[in-house]
Amino acid sequence: MTQALGGMRAFYVVAFGQFISIVGTTMTQFGLGIWSWKFVTEIQPVADPATAIALVAFFNLAPEVLLGPITGALVDRWNRKMVMILADLAAGLATIAIFMLYASGELQMWHLYVAGAWTGAFKSFQWPAFSAAISTMIPKEQYTRANAILGLTESLSGVMAPPLAGLLLAGIGLVGIMAIDIVTFIAAVGGVLLVAIPQPPQSEAGRSGQGSLWKESLYGFRYIWGRPSLFGLQLVFFGGNLLLSLALTLLNPMILSRTGNNELHLSWVLTSFGVGAVAGGFLLAAWGGPKRKIHGVLLGWFVTSLTTAIMGLSPSLIVWLVMGFVGSVWNVFINSSNQAIWQAKVAPDVQGRVFSARRLIAQVIGPLGVLLAGPLADRVFEPAMMEGGSLSGALGWLVGTGPGAGMGLLFGICGGLAAIVGLSGYLFPAVRNVETLLPDHDAEGK
Repeated sequence: MTQALGGMRAFYVVAFGQFISIVGTTMTQFGLGIWSWKFVTEIQPVADPATAIALVAFFNLAPEVLLGPITGALVDRWNRKMVMILADLAAGLATIAIFMLYASGELQMWHLYVAGAWTGAFKSFQWPAFSAAISTMIPKEQYTRANAILGLTESLSGVMAPPLAGLLLAGIGLVGIMAIDIVTFIAAVGGVLLVAIPQPPQSEAGRSGQGSLWKESLYGFRYIWGRPSLFGLQLVFFGGNLLLSLALTLLNPMILSRTGNNELHLSWVLTSFGVGAVAGGFLLAAWGGPKRKIHGVLLGWFVTSLTTAIMGLSPSLIVWLVMGFVGSVWNVFINSSNQAIWQAKVAPDVQGRVFSARRLIAQVIGPLGVLLAGPLADRVFEPAMMEGGSLSGALGWLVGTGPGAGMGLLFGICGGLAAIVGLSGYLFPAVRNVETLLPDHDAEGK
């Protein structure tokens, strides 16, 4: 029997399988995003189309965040390799269901809400299992590089998938794209099947956190609350995620509105995000990241948020492309640096619980932002920035007027406030000195 791969070789195999799968999923999301906007504006017009689109993001995000503490506790109890496989298979089933509904001409918006909730529920298992698995597969010196490579797999898909999906839509249509997506799930599952993912040894933190499922579900919160540096770091993400979720939920509607439903321009903008993330991923993978990773987190938040603000305030395609690129480069620094801090500080056998609690703290406000984005756009900002609207005279010089200008103004406000949130982390010693105040998990007790 062939021995399963281990170490960095195993990590590369899993990352490649995930890359293939993400390309397929991103193409499907691109195609469904265009279909959804046409559905709510042309096929079955609704009064609040931005709200209808925002609900898709809400139903994807809410279960993933809210179920996290329970699924994180289960991840620490169960075999992480098996959890990753089952989560991938569940996502594949959702795509198959949407494929069948679309092919039969029965697809409705509420089907996307249900499929999103199903997928989000299983993603709440996938993320903590995958994050914790990396901690046992590779040495901690490789954490930042490995996280950068994972970000790179997502980024490359962001570069490849939108233009590829745009070309394929004209040829094989959305049915063909979803069929490709279903096949790519085999790569994700196959990559995990080929490798060895060690279960972590029990640590002192793991022993102290044992108990009922309820107790273990709450353990992650107690762990973070007892370490002010980690709690403060998550508050930065809490504030930033609320503000940017308000804005970025409206990215597709804003661009389509401001370009007269130009699908090509939307694909270019989404590709610029992917190209920037690829550049950031290659840079970080080769470099290994800043010595003090907190700089990658806080400066990354500032720059990424600022580019979001500029994107909203400008109606120029060139500005959107440049800002999308720059913001995505720095977004890689945020996520890879932050993940490396947590993987180094938290013992692997409790990472499922702690990482799920961490995700809930950082993103619990995100679904609220997603829910607010649509009504704010449809009822407040868009009417205010139409010709003759209540704010068009005062702010038209800044953001323009007409369709999409209100959403652009919301982008500008939220991006500017999020940039301030990022810089505010430097005001608190517990946050800016997190790497020196907290010992690494393998140094505790020595």
